[in-house]
Amino acid sequence: MNKSGPIIVIEDDLDDQEMLVEIFKKLRYENEVVYFIDGNEALEFINRTDVKPFLILSDINMPKMNGFELRSKVFTNELLQTKCIPYLFFTTGANKKSVIDAYAMSVQGFFIKPNTTDHLERTIKKIIEYWQECIAPSEYE
Repeated sequence: MNKSGPIIVIEDDLDDQEMLVEIFKKLRYENEVVYFIDGNEALEFINRTDVKPFLILSDINMPKMNGFELRSKVFTNELLQTKCIPYLFFTTGANKKSVIDAYAMSVQGFFIKPNTTDHLERTIKKIIEYWQECIAPSEYE
C-alpha cells in the first residue's frame, strides 16, 4: 500500500463528486485525489505500472463498468494485487446481497454515502485515517 499515493474516487454522480471534492479540499490530505466517472477510466489509470494508489473509493452503480465488475478486475489482476490497494465501496444504497457479494470479493469496506456534508466528511476522515495507520504486506518489500 502506497500511503502517499493518489486516492482514487470513482463516482458518476457529479453532485456527489463535487461534494467529495470540497470535503477533500477541506481535509487537506497530502494525497492527490483523482476522480473518475466510470470504472473503465479508473482501471486504465490504475493499470499504469507507475501508478500506486493509496486507496480506491468506488461507487457501485456506474455506466460502462459497475463497481463489482471493476473490483473483480482489480482483485484478479496479479500486478494490482501486489500493489495492495484497499478497495472500498461507497454507495447510496445497499441490500444484503450487495454487501455479501462485496465481501465475497474481499472488499475492505462497504459504506453508505451519508446524506449530509458533515457526516460525509466525518466518514471520509475515518476511512483515510484508518488506512494511514494500517500496515500492508507491500511495506515489507
